[in-house]
Amino acid sequence: METILTLQNLTKRFGAITAVNDLSFTIKKGNVYGILGPNGSGKSTTLGIVLNVVNKTTGNFKWFDGNTSTHQALKKVGAIIERPNFYPYMTAAQNLKLVCKIKGVTPDKIEEKLEIVGLLDRKDSAFSTFSLGMKQRLAIASALLNDPEILILDEPTNGLDPQGIHQIREIIKVIAAQGTTILLASHLLDEVEKVCSHVVIIRNGIKLYSGPVDEMNVNFGFFELNSNQNSVLKKWLSDHSGFGEIKEEDDKLIAYLTQDIDAESLNKEVFEAGTILTHLVKRKESLEEQFLQLTNNLN
Repeated sequence: METILTLQNLTKRFGAITAVNDLSFTIKKGNVYGILGPNGSGKSTTLGIVLNVVNKTTGNFKWFDGNTSTHQALKKVGAIIERPNFYPYMTAAQNLKLVCKIKGVTPDKIEEKLEIVGLLDRKDSAFSTFSLGMKQRLAIASALLNDPEILILDEPTNGLDPQGIHQIREIIKVIAAQGTTILLASHLLDEVEKVCSHVVIIRNGIKLYSGPVDEMNVNFGFFELNSNQNSVLKKWLSDHSGFGEIKEEDDKLIAYLTQDIDAESLNKEVFEAGTILTHLVKRKESLEEQFLQLTNNLN
């Protein structure tokens, strides 16, 4: 799979503060990546470095095959790293025409991009009449005008109401489905879990995890179980080497795994021990739970 961006031991210091600490990861074409971390974890600084608006202290990054200068590479990048800033009394279409002039691209795709972000019917409305969510969507349209290979978004839903958040997420999914690679920074676990295929988790500038969202094996997950003999079942699970904590929730037993056990094998073992299960579901912990474990492990 084609490489879009590679970071190698990237570090940025602001005086005594290390904002980005020896950060390395790779962005591959066609995926939606989330840089996830609390506010102040180094997400925006990392994006600023690769977009040439923040100077790195040490380390390297390279766009595409590494043989393209950053200046040339950025012509194939669309980015929103600040609040949308357009002329308030110009219309949406007029503002995008101005962006086309600045980017050196033809304005023939303005209506196409406005349609993607759901603003085609407001193309002749002044920017000053737009809600915050509409302003953010117009900014995304402007970032798409050069048909970028990668779209970079810094906290794209910040400050939006639930409807605005939903609209931005759906737009991201549409853009990704068209083959554009997306890199977004967010402190919202829910946002990353719903739209991203891959995640880079950082705290205090340090990478804690990088890879597919569904392969975040911080632990082995847990089973939800029920039977007509829950007290016997709980004792059996407690004595089993494959389980750690056992909890009771809403008449179900929650058994946390310390090793990988599949549902079929567990069902067979329990049956052979003389108990019949009436409910058995294996689950992974949510991204939020895994994120908290990762960050706690750093303490």
